[in-house]
Amino acid sequence: MEIRNLGSSGLKISAIAYGNWLTHGSQVEEDAAIACVRRALDEGITTFDTADVYANTRAETVLGKALAGERRAGLEIFTKVYWPTGPGKHNDHGLSRKHIMESIDGSLSRLGTDYVDLYQAHRYDHETPLEETMEAFADVVRSGKAHYIGVSEWTAEQIRAGHALARELRIPFVSNQPQYSMLWRVIEDEVVPASQELGIGQIVWSPIAQGVLTGKYLPGEQPPAGSRATDEKGGSDMISRWLRDDVLERVQQLRPIAEEAGLSLAQLAVAWVLQNDNVSAAIIGASRPEQVTENVKAAGVLLDAGAMAAIDEILTPVVERDPRRTVSPERREF
Repeated sequence: MEIRNLGSSGLKISAIAYGNWLTHGSQVEEDAAIACVRRALDEGITTFDTADVYANTRAETVLGKALAGERRAGLEIFTKVYWPTGPGKHNDHGLSRKHIMESIDGSLSRLGTDYVDLYQAHRYDHETPLEETMEAFADVVRSGKAHYIGVSEWTAEQIRAGHALARELRIPFVSNQPQYSMLWRVIEDEVVPASQELGIGQIVWSPIAQGVLTGKYLPGEQPPAGSRATDEKGGSDMISRWLRDDVLERVQQLRPIAEEAGLSLAQLAVAWVLQNDNVSAAIIGASRPEQVTENVKAAGVLLDAGAMAAIDEILTPVVERDPRRTVSPERREF
């Protein structure tokens, strides 16, 4: 497993991180989820990403059980705060001081740990002053409940403002967690340059575009039974944007490139993401242990310039690049 620094910080993480967004506590039974985490550990993954909102806190609980008994100093555990949890009442989400301070304690209890390595703002909160949010994060760090802070799906402007406050408060703001894949490149024009300037690394989610870049979805055909596209617990909503024949046809055109590199399409997608200089880690998920084993093979792979150019030529007509697609809700829905 390749090990990288998270941004310009001294924190070292595995280039492949294991995440349990759409699986643990919902799509996958607990025994299977734990088996996936154990396989991740066997494959050299040390970085695990979750959030309190995943399966309404159940994903954190499952991850905590799966990691129980491991040497804590040998792991990097990340979680997030913002989206509604519990009954979803008016103070059960957002980035207010109240919600942050209550949420970190809940996350630590479910994860079975005294601290997380990285605590992330899951979206930008337009209804809470940024100063209040960053001061609460500073207190979380100073209390020893988190070592570093980060954000997810913030715009370049929001990242700059948050980083400036973090510098004033003397707390380490080290990461952004955006969606990023061969098909979804909205961070490239604004977020990546700002992050590189500030020493912030990207921990990217959905590098395989919710499974579309595995090539298992074929143009003109129904999605395979049991695939994410048929999941009614949230998976089908996210993948639907890519289930167009023009996209699926172009994904199939990537097969010769993957074969030439000795990779599966999924491995090609993860390797492509990791080749961006600002990407510190790519988050993979899994419903079966063998999926973990397959995807970790992308770590350390270097695609040559010809392969990178060919990928761009094939996918450019269907790639989403608009930086305005990085957004957070203007108002919280109660």
